[in-house]
Amino acid sequence: MSAKPTPFVPYANEADVLQVGNMMIENRLDRITLDGDVDLTLDQAGLANARLLHQLLGAVVAKLEAADLPVALPAPTVKTVNNPFN
Repeated sequence: MSAKPTPFVPYANEADVLQVGNMMIENRLDRITLDGDVDLTLDQAGLANARLLHQLLGAVVAKLEAADLPVALPAPTVKTVNNPFN
């Protein structure tokens, strides 16, 4: 019996990463980052990738629609730290 994969819950943590083709989908608390590319080919593999993206983006849209969203996120706080390798 194989373990069931943990579902990707949008905006739930800073750890989840999915890969679809060469595209990485990274979960963050304040954003979902899509990086790379995926070919949605006219075959079973393309259909599987399209369904996965459709499911993921549907969950993202549902989460966004259910939230009281600001017009835009504020710029992140950035601080400089000493390089521990010097």
